[in-house]
Amino acid sequence: MFTLPDFPWDRLEPYKELAGRHPGGIVDLSVGTPVDPTPEPIRAALAAAADAPGYPMTYGRPELRDSIAGWLRRRVGVIDADPAAVLPVIGTKELVAWLPTLLGAGPGDRVVFPELAYPTYDVGARLAGAEPVATDGLLSLGPATPKIVWVNSPSNPTGKVLPAEHLRKVVAWARERGSIVVSDECYLEFGWEPDHTPVSILHPDVCEGSHEGLLAVNSLSKRSNMAGYRAGFVAGDAALIKRLLEVRKHAGMIVPAPIQAAMIAAFDDDAHVDEQRERYARRRAVLRAAFEGHGFRIDHSEASLYLWATRDEACWDTVAYLAERGVLVGPGEFYGPGGGRHVRIAFTATDERVAEAATRL
Repeated sequence: MFTLPDFPWDRLEPYKELAGRHPGGIVDLSVGTPVDPTPEPIRAALAAAADAPGYPMTYGRPELRDSIAGWLRRRVGVIDADPAAVLPVIGTKELVAWLPTLLGAGPGDRVVFPELAYPTYDVGARLAGAEPVATDGLLSLGPATPKIVWVNSPSNPTGKVLPAEHLRKVVAWARERGSIVVSDECYLEFGWEPDHTPVSILHPDVCEGSHEGLLAVNSLSKRSNMAGYRAGFVAGDAALIKRLLEVRKHAGMIVPAPIQAAMIAAFDDDAHVDEQRERYARRRAVLRAAFEGHGFRIDHSEASLYLWATRDEACWDTVAYLAERGVLVGPGEFYGPGGGRHVRIAFTATDERVAEAATRL
């Protein structure tokens, strides 16, 4: 029987209550939840597809897979993206949690993920009955052959970007051992520094022309303000996609038809993403200046929707300090022991709340 860790965000509730007692109200920078409106063309596509009496396709409408493949070619540089090797999913947290199980991992298998990481990688390994292994150095595994190796660039929580050369070495290492590399890329379009441009695991500079043994996971939650739609996809190795499709058909893991229509509208349009990038860039600049001016150090944070910040003290002390000022942030400890002296600051709050946080600091 697998065991799951306690849900970490419950531990933040007392600090949320403390921050909420501030005369100006809480400024919640703890969770990266989009707050800006879902673009109108996406909402219109959803409404137009609302009459959906029949079952949708688990594989997704051909137009949807074409749209995703087109986005991969146009925006991500995956020039050989194949619609046949694309599978829509019900939000990528669902996929991250169940992917080891869907890929046949179980007792005796290892699932590897970064030392500082989204907690659901660990949860997914446990749900499958596999051994979760947190490490940033694959060589530390010795002769072991993991079933799955997760990479996450841009990183949640640190915003760190792994260069193509690093990812290429991970791919080569995994291929030598027959391991599957899964890349969580949901912040791929939110790089902020020209010398740290995020790159997909499926990009030719990384995979060297072959998607064998590789899967890339992406989401519309952040790029299109569609977190409430639960819409994402996985793409890559055609044989692995076929295996996932077969299992998901049996399990009834199907993206609803109106959501598929909305996804097409989202992936076909780049303008709304560029507009959202501008909003986040402004908020990031305001918060970075405010926290650095208040004595914080910002580490990594080249991409994603977060600042990885420290005052060189225990993260819960920082959380309490900011909560007294009505500002709620995420303790770095949630993402692994190595985050114990950092906090994660999301810049997904409204312009007004971001300005309020800066004023308080």
